[in-house]
This record gives sequence, structure tokens and C-alpha cells, in this order.
Amino acid sequence: MPEQQATQVEAQVPVQAETVRAQAAGRSGDPAGTKLGMFVGGLIVALVAGFTLGKVLGPAQSPTQGATTGAPAASTDAMGMGGAHVHAPGASAGSEVGGLAVSSGGYTLAPAATVFAAPGSQQLKFTVNGADGKAVTNFAVVHSKPLHLVVVRRDMTGYQHLHPTMAADGTWTVQADLATPGSWRAYADFTAISAGGTQTAIALGADLTVAGDYRPQPLPAAAREAALDGQTVGYEGTPVIGASQPMLFTVKQGGATAALEPYLGSFGHLVVLRELDLAYVHVHPEPALVNGGVKFWLAAPSPGRYRMFFDYSVGGKVRTAQFTLEVK
Repeated sequence: MPEQQATQVEAQVPVQAETVRAQAAGRSGDPAGTKLGMFVGGLIVALVAGFTLGKVLGPAQSPTQGATTGAPAASTDAMGMGGAHVHAPGASAGSEVGGLAVSSGGYTLAPAATVFAAPGSQQLKFTVNGADGKAVTNFAVVHSKPLHLVVVRRDMTGYQHLHPTMAADGTWTVQADLATPGSWRAYADFTAISAGGTQTAIALGADLTVAGDYRPQPLPAAAREAALDGQTVGYEGTPVIGASQPMLFTVKQGGATAALEPYLGSFGHLVVLRELDLAYVHVHPEPALVNGGVKFWLAAPSPGRYRMFFDYSVGGKVRTAQFTLEVK
């Protein structure tokens, strides 16, 4: 496609340049006008040449570029639209964040209960209500699921990435392990489809409280590697404020790059939470592996400390590697 586009544009150059020269000469009626037309025509040729060269060469190579291998099959959404959706703030990489409000964009997260008498496994029930106050029942399937529910304690421990089931009346239900007392945050990440077919991607958040003696844990120091189950997970790349940067996550096992398996329609998922207000970003990766790793694009919303949760699958088991990130 790039080569075809470049050829089409090049084919138009002589006509465009000649038209500009003729118009310029007609307006002036003298050699000065002719010179002006030639100058403008030459400028157009130079611009198109630059465009063509850019299409051929592509973007400048980044430290996280490399050989790409196989991509999982694309998931389809509830409307059969092939997953063709656009993410709103809070559901994609960018300088904007989501999950800070229980209501936004005409949608409201309505939990059945938010206070629990003791730690342990809890059944979470909720609806996503539209602007008319009624429960929404039409959602796009994004990464194999119509809704992703992330639950984490306020000190960013106890992270869980869950997938509730929805009843016909729009009530979602899932079991969550609220294992310790304290304040927890639940994020509903979804893409709703209106009666007219408009898709709205959004992340809403609500606080959950578990009674008991709350003992918050300090945030671990920033590190680029995490070890779990005999595997070492590391990442390359450094997010900056307001500009998306590539980040490549790789899993090593036994000294070699582990073979990542598709999970929820891609080779990995990345959730980033900001310290203090727990602002939420769910970052979707590029479809193919890059040098055996999963490549994301992330922009830091602001200076501060963040906790990154990288979900991946190796050997049929899903694991979550956790990292503390400092952005200055």
C-alpha cells in the first residue's frame, strides 16, 4: 500500500506542478510570474519526493524495534465489527487517564455492594447504567471479553484481572479475592455500544472497603526486572510525559527467551496505576511479538510513581509481573 500511494502521488506531480506554474504565469503576465510558478512547482516536487522517500524508508528505528513474529487472530465484537473500536482516555496509552470517576461519558458504574464485613473471597455484582439510568447490555468484545474488571488494594497490592459474566438484565457477577482489610479499587474497563451503533470505550472506578485492621504495604523500589515462578521478566524503554514511547517486555526462562502464548487475543496486557490517586491506564500491545517480546506504547500522564502490571501466558499458565516505575 505505501508504494502504491507513493506512485499515485508521483503520477499527479507533473499535472499539479504545471497547473501551478500556469496559474502563476497567468496572474503575472510577465517573466517574474513565470519564475514564481517554477519555484512553486519545484517546491511541490520536493515535498512529494520527501513524502515518497518517507513511505519507502518508514519511521526511524527505535531501541525496541526488531523482528516480528506471529500475531493472534483478531477478536470480533458483539456487533460483528471485527474489533474495530476506538479507546477513550483510561483504556489506551496516552497522557489522559481513566478510572477516577464512577460516572463518565454518559455511563455509570453501579455496584450492588461496596462494604464487606471481613476479608476473603467476595462476590462482586454490578451494572453499567446508561444516561437513561437503565443497565447497558450491549458491549463490544475487546481482547476476547466484553468487560475487564481490575481489582487492587489502595496500596497497589492484591492485583487481579477478572472477567465477570453478564446476565440478561445487564447484571455482572464475579468472585474477587479481597484477602486483606482496607480500601480497594475496582475498575470496569469496557466498550459499550449504543442503539445507533456508536462505540464508547471507557474505564470507570469505584472504591470497595473491607473491614479490619488495615496495614498498608510500602511501594517497592523501581526496577526493570521481576522474578516469579523461575522466570525473569524485564522491560526496555522509558516513558516520558505527554509522548508515547515504545516499551518491550520480555520473559526469560532457563537463560532463553520464553515462548509467549496468546492470552485474551494478544501476547500480553499492561495495566498502569498511578500512586496516590490510582489513575488507570490499560495499554494494548502491538499484535505481533518483537524479538520474542511484547511491545507497548505508553505515555506518562505526569511525574510520579506508578505500578505496572504485565499479564502474560507461558506453558498454559497466566502470570502477572509487577514493576514500580518512576517518572521525573
